[in-house]
Amino acid sequence: MNGQQRSNIKPGLEVDIVLKKDQRTDKLTRGIVKDILTNSPNHPHGIKVRLADGQVGRVKNIIEK
Repeated sequence: MNGQQRSNIKPGLEVDIVLKKDQRTDKLTRGIVKDILTNSPNHPHGIKVRLADGQVGRVKNIIEK
């Protein structure tokens, strides 16, 4: 699923995000969404979220169970 639409993302979902420090390397970090930080309904680089472990980044993939 697409990480650019805010409506696709809910707290508790497992996602892959790209951290600010990893933007140039495309390294992804997997975790559980705690908070959605982007207010707009969509964002071309991905919706910004805070994971349960406190890391912040933009959603690249939503993990389907």
